[in-house]
Amino acid sequence: MPVIHYEGANLTKSQKKELVKVLTEAAVEATGIPEQAFYVFLHEYEPDNIGVEGKLMSKPK
Repeated sequence: MPVIHYEGANLTKSQKKELVKVLTEAAVEATGIPEQAFYVFLHEYEPDNIGVEGKLMSKPK
């Protein structure tokens, strides 16, 4: 059971579907393992819980 992890800010359901699709396709192409074997886990974080350049993402730039 190959596992792919994504960690990032919240995504829409449409974005999640597309991300899972393209990550799985890329992994199949790179490894030759059937897509049915892959599990993709999405770990989402609120902007209040992500810091970039020393600032929270929830703060306006």
